[in-house]
Amino acid sequence: MPDDAVASAVREVLSVIPAGCSWLRPVAGDDGTIVDFEVAAASGSGHDIYRRGTERVHSRLSALYPSMVGGPLWELYLEVLRTGEPGKINEFRYEESAAGIVPSSLFDVSVNRVLDGLLVWWQRLDEDRRRIERTEQLGNLGWAEYDMVTGQSHWSPGMYRIFERDPARGPLSQAEQAAAVEPDDRGLGEAAWQTMDIGGVSDVTVRFRIGSSVKYLRVLSDVVMDAAGSPIKVNAVVQDVTAREQTRGAIERLSDQLRTRELTAIAEHRLAARLQNMIQPIPAAPFHLPGLEVMVGYLPAESAVRVGGDWYHAQELTDGRSLLAVGDMAGHGLSAANSMAHLRFALIAWLAIGIDDPATLLRHLNQLCGRLKVTGTAVIAVYDPHARSLTWGRAGHAAPLLARGGTALPLDLPAGLLLGADDHSTYQVLTPCLAAGDLLLLYTDGLVERRRPGTPSLLSEVIEAVGAASAEPPGTALAGLAGRLNRPSPDDDTCTVAVRVL
Repeated sequence: MPDDAVASAVREVLSVIPAGCSWLRPVAGDDGTIVDFEVAAASGSGHDIYRRGTERVHSRLSALYPSMVGGPLWELYLEVLRTGEPGKINEFRYEESAAGIVPSSLFDVSVNRVLDGLLVWWQRLDEDRRRIERTEQLGNLGWAEYDMVTGQSHWSPGMYRIFERDPARGPLSQAEQAAAVEPDDRGLGEAAWQTMDIGGVSDVTVRFRIGSSVKYLRVLSDVVMDAAGSPIKVNAVVQDVTAREQTRGAIERLSDQLRTRELTAIAEHRLAARLQNMIQPIPAAPFHLPGLEVMVGYLPAESAVRVGGDWYHAQELTDGRSLLAVGDMAGHGLSAANSMAHLRFALIAWLAIGIDDPATLLRHLNQLCGRLKVTGTAVIAVYDPHARSLTWGRAGHAAPLLARGGTALPLDLPAGLLLGADDHSTYQVLTPCLAAGDLLLLYTDGLVERRRPGTPSLLSEVIEAVGAASAEPPGTALAGLAGRLNRPSPDDDTCTVAVRVL
């Protein structure tokens, strides 16, 4: 089909459209019937599932997408071309069995006859839905919308999980929601409406009785007004913060018990040990993140109450990368544990809403420490298994150790002040590349520092131990490293996150 001025003009227009569009021209057989379609133009920013963009131009659909020929979308193309009436297929599923390609993809497809061809717009659904679902699961989140004109409510899947309700039953009515609120918290609803009436965003934590249990739900809500200023819609994001509130309550109760000296020293140790496990359970065995094998260790100080300000976090992010972090709050005992719990739960909440840049997370943690009037140190790293790259930053903390082939060295040190020192601190990140078999160790200072006068740093011994472990067979490297590092400090807790690159 000739590449005429019309096709050139359409290609120029589509090249700047920020959407997945293509312009198809029919290909007729010898008898005049339509036997195929040619991609005459394609948008510059839209790529198909094979990662092809404008290079599809001049190719035929039967060659590009053979499984589509004769199917429902193909028939829609012929119908729109014949009648001129726009057409649409909602939730069209495209199946593919080729290696390196997502096997099943879901789209909304709109088709319009334009000039002598078809303008086709594809909107991908499965990836956005998967991201929203995983975000809600990671953060115990859900969203709700209440139309004040029609009285209809819409809930995300996360809301049904939080309220333990079958989606087939639909959202709770406004009356049912009000009845589920604990009586002592019902005044919070009126306070929320007063905040929204003056154009503010309400942020309240309310107790709901759901089944036989009580959940703490943080509700962030606002009202949408019409042009005359009348409320027409309420939007709300809900987070189940029961674990955080129960932990906070446990800390307060334990703190009261310790202040009044109601416990013996032995009971105090047992109580603090339970608290430490509530805040950050230590995995008993190595576990896997994308491209990594991870082992966490926690050794309490020999001469202190068995809980302190050392913390860790390790999780898979929604895009397949992994986050690793360790930190150390100043001080010991329940006050340090309280600060540690604040920071660790805040980090988890930020990750749940998609904030995963190490420099940004450190900046937020720094500002939180400023508000809490505490100080501490931290390392945060994000590992990309496809590029084998580690993007990391630190706030006053020692650099992780990287071991390869029997030799270990600290990573180059980016700039970064300790948390809580200056509200306006910024944090540098570096991105070294790792290799299969590498060992990476993130640790707190109890591993290498001793407070007794004249006692030298143990860093050189730790570097030697990590290097030796990297030369061992892959299956025993982390276990061997754990044995070498199992030496508690007299005065400081020790937290380690050891990682083997797969």
